[in-house]
Amino acid sequence: MQSEDPSLLPPLASGAPAETPEGLLARLAALGIAAETVHHPPLHTVAESKSLRGSLPGAHAKNLFLRPREAGPFILAVLEEDRRLSINALLRQLGAPRGQLAPPEALWAELGVRPGSVTPFGLVNARPGRVRVAIDRALLEGVERVHFHPLVNTATTALAPDGLLRFLRALGHAPEVLDLPPPAPAG
Repeated sequence: MQSEDPSLLPPLASGAPAETPEGLLARLAALGIAAETVHHPPLHTVAESKSLRGSLPGAHAKNLFLRPREAGPFILAVLEEDRRLSINALLRQLGAPRGQLAPPEALWAELGVRPGSVTPFGLVNARPGRVRVAIDRALLEGVERVHFHPLVNTATTALAPDGLLRFLRALGHAPEVLDLPPPAPAG
């Protein structure tokens, strides 16, 4: 994986340099979390991901980085890829005020990622308390592996759901599990 030149990147909200994909994978390994990464052309949407997926078994996600209208932390919603849900319905379920997708500048400042690369792995760059993470139960139960971009959209990293939860907790982020209606059938 090739990372951007760190000297050319704006600072994160934390003031720390952004973690690299290589650094992220090293952190997973240091925690004893097994992960496999495959490289591919840049993917920006779920549709693009599905067209290039091949036979990557397990659950795949779409990630929404939201900014509530009123004061409060950003929200990273990690949803099963075929889930259809309005942003405001999701925010209501989380007890948050109305909101919208966060702008690209906030993606970088809080998660250290660009549009098309939003991932729960971006929490490696976020200070605890600045971002709430809510994960669709469909990604955590009944699947052996979940797939996410490792901070860039030119690769996909697979790991066990419990490995994802362990990683996020090690970073100081307490994931909230979302109980949502079953996802729409793929079609």
